[in-house]
Amino acid sequence: MGVLNSSNGYAYLMVIMVLVVLPSDTTAKEQLTTRECEDLGFTGLALCSDCNSLAEYVKDQELVAECLKCCTEDSNDSSSKITYSGAILEVCMRKLVFYPEIVGFIEEEKDRFPFVKVQYIFNSPPKLNMLDDAGQQKETIRIDNWKREHILQFLQEKVKPTSAS
Repeated sequence: MGVLNSSNGYAYLMVIMVLVVLPSDTTAKEQLTTRECEDLGFTGLALCSDCNSLAEYVKDQELVAECLKCCTEDSNDSSSKITYSGAILEVCMRKLVFYPEIVGFIEEEKDRFPFVKVQYIFNSPPKLNMLDDAGQQKETIRIDNWKREHILQFLQEKVKPTSAS
């Protein structure tokens, strides 16, 4: 019962190879699900050109690789130049203890961005609600896994306040 003959052993080995080798080949080019991307904080970075812009400013290759797994190819490169007039950093005050990078941004960097408001909403994961010229929310980006420098670089690139703000 515990002995494998050569033909069973070979078949068993092939099954193991298929189970081990194939998943690693398919994950290299795999796109993540919307939920997985949201969990990583990439709900608003849907265009691959945004990931390429992110790569120019952020030297975290793992973050860029995750972004590329969540993006779609853009047909017009000008769409990567989308900017916003402001942003609302939404977070649950009780959960802030779990997000030291967000706390650091709020306490030490937020004053550099007068067009970014902090809103404390019960049970909300950290996210940036991006605003248009009229102050209307246009996009939501989860930032729970972002480092402070990623938040800074993203805001510097994507938020260009208008004179009306």
